[in-house]
Amino acid sequence: MRGSAAAARRAFAATTAVLATAVLAGCGTGDDDSASAVPVPDPARPTATLPTTAKTPEGTLLVADFGSDTVTFVDPDKGPIDSVKVGKAPYGLTVGEDGRAWVATAEGVAVVDTSPSSKEQGRPQSRKRVDRIPYETKTGPVTTGEYRGGGMGIALAPDGEHVYVGVNVPDGNGVLEVIDADEREVTDTVPVGRRPFDVDVSKDGREVYATDHDSFDVTVVRTDSPKQKQKQKPKQKQKQKQKQKPKQKQKPRRIEVAPYGTEGGLGSWLKPHYTAVRPADGKLLLPFEGEKLVVLDPRTGAYDVEKMTANTHQHGVTVTDDGTLYAVGTGPIDPDADEGPSLTVRTKGGKERVIPLDGPHEDVAVSGDGRTAYVTGGFTRDGYWNGISVVDTEDGTVRRLPAGERPLGIAVL
Repeated sequence: MRGSAAAARRAFAATTAVLATAVLAGCGTGDDDSASAVPVPDPARPTATLPTTAKTPEGTLLVADFGSDTVTFVDPDKGPIDSVKVGKAPYGLTVGEDGRAWVATAEGVAVVDTSPSSKEQGRPQSRKRVDRIPYETKTGPVTTGEYRGGGMGIALAPDGEHVYVGVNVPDGNGVLEVIDADEREVTDTVPVGRRPFDVDVSKDGREVYATDHDSFDVTVVRTDSPKQKQKQKPKQKQKQKQKQKPKQKQKPRRIEVAPYGTEGGLGSWLKPHYTAVRPADGKLLLPFEGEKLVVLDPRTGAYDVEKMTANTHQHGVTVTDDGTLYAVGTGPIDPDADEGPSLTVRTKGGKERVIPLDGPHEDVAVSGDGRTAYVTGGFTRDGYWNGISVVDTEDGTVRRLPAGERPLGIAVL
């Protein structure tokens, strides 16, 4: 029964709650700085690589190496072809149409040129970091591990003009920092909840959503739209309202998302992790435990809960233009009650196919034709491995591919 499985998880998590009070808890207890990879052998490293001065082929994967200070370019057939230093413990990343990648690290947001076609002093440039933007928010010493301060979720506005990054502040609430993509500087900071795992943007670019893991909520932040600025009234009409107070910028709204409740607080495993924005209506999709899919209306704050079938702890999620949802199952909270790692492929009508995976995973990206899903093995907690599971979404076959050091965030170039 689904209810009894959830109860078992709560009981299992409760046995570790005492340890959780000593640190900011993630999906359980304890910090993972000392965690090691699971003893699963990685596939053999490819012998054939592309020269670092070659133009990056379309369909190349870019992953954030949370266990290192690099991003790795990965040929989806052969494995790693190049890497670029970006800053300690990179977490999420996003790539614009101009080929620039924005990477949330512990030290700042790195900007990486993924298309090395320009020339400087007659020499071809290889893929490289072109900038790193420091955070306005004070996050303490630069460290590694699940609870490190610095950038986590990151997203790019549809028009490419702004980058939004969720900044974790150890022992406190997080901050959403707004970056001007052209000037490459922070232009605004907005308070959000604890540990913003994920950041997403509405299709029209007017709202940003920070998924706040440790406070059981999603923060909705309105943006200043250029279209809205153009609709300002002429000066002669504005004079009629001189006695009115100036219009204030809308404050962020935090919406609790806790289909299992908030029992256990920081020690609970039953928290929101990643969010996908449904293309059809702009509602937010948040999977929980392979049992419940929260469908949240960010305008009203109300949500419905739909049934899921994987029965496993879930993290990364993405949705394609046709409404197909992909949700990453990291593995069981309680091995006696839960299933192992998996990838759920859910149609817009709610029909699910659960594809088993070998070992923990974290995030997912999908090829342009929708036939292949790439699931990173980095995992925010212990049990990670240094590779990607490549999933054929039509026949469900899976192969493993080497990919950097503890890869988390992923994008298809």
